[in-house]
Amino acid sequence: MKRGIVLVIFIAAGFGGGVLWMKQRQAAAPRAAENSANAQAPAEKEAAVAKVLRDTNGNTVITMNDKTQKELGFQVKHPAAFQMSLEVKAYGKVLDPAPLAALVTELATAQAAYSASRNELARLNTLEGQGNASARALQAAEAAAQRDRLAVQSARERLTLSWGKAVAEQKDLPAFVRSLTSLETALVRVDLPVGETLKAPPTGARIAELSGQSAGAKFLEAAPNVDPQMQGRGFIFLSEPNSLRFTAGESVVGYIKIPGEPLAGAVIPREAVVRTEGAGWVYVLNSVGDAFTRIEVALDHPIEAGWFVARGVTPGDSVVVAGAQQLLSLEIRSARGSE
Repeated sequence: MKRGIVLVIFIAAGFGGGVLWMKQRQAAAPRAAENSANAQAPAEKEAAVAKVLRDTNGNTVITMNDKTQKELGFQVKHPAAFQMSLEVKAYGKVLDPAPLAALVTELATAQAAYSASRNELARLNTLEGQGNASARALQAAEAAAQRDRLAVQSARERLTLSWGKAVAEQKDLPAFVRSLTSLETALVRVDLPVGETLKAPPTGARIAELSGQSAGAKFLEAAPNVDPQMQGRGFIFLSEPNSLRFTAGESVVGYIKIPGEPLAGAVIPREAVVRTEGAGWVYVLNSVGDAFTRIEVALDHPIEAGWFVARGVTPGDSVVVAGAQQLLSLEIRSARGSE
């Protein structure tokens, strides 16, 4: 009797659990469908408000109404008109001032020794004329003065051969070296590719970090020697002040300024540039205001405000400065969807 009652209770419990499971499953089904619909909604909405096409020149064009542009926070800006001096691109590095400091110290030591031996020679000359110094002592003083004079000459010549006349003949050479070792200034050498030359001396340069930031530099002189690795014509520039804090051994890109008619173009803000397909691009809004065209730009001339371009974009264009990466993402997703 007891076994029968237990069996009935077990069957009832199992039946009740099954009913509860069925109800929970039925309730979850609409929620899953709703979540799936919500997940697809952005993509469907995106597809409804934007279309990705190609123009006759093969450029990507994204059409989008004004309302959607505002919702996504797109902003456009006219590039600033700019004129840039003619430049030649070269590569180089920041020079280590330690060997220069060692040579300058050696020169100062030699000069001090020569000053002392010269004064001693003058004193003995006076005493010898009075009969108070021997000829042997005078000869020794002359030899010491001559030795110290040659030491000064040797240090000067090695300084000039290693660093050039513009550095060796600085008015206050010790102060010049201190500014280099404290990173207040920096000496930079850039070398042209093998076989290339300049018809006239540079008028200056822009020295750029590998990240793209650049600063102006003063031309000192042509390098006094050839870099064994580059094997091209080299030029020495002084970054003063050293606003980018260039440090010894740092690789840089040098944009050597040369005489000639400046280039006219526009400055594209850094935030407007997107990178894909191994190049730099910007999105330009058409005059109607409903389509963005992706246009390739050459990133050969970095300046403090962005990138200078001489073609592709003009000061009259409306360039996307907020939302360019969103447009590129939209374009990529559209291409994947079509595949």
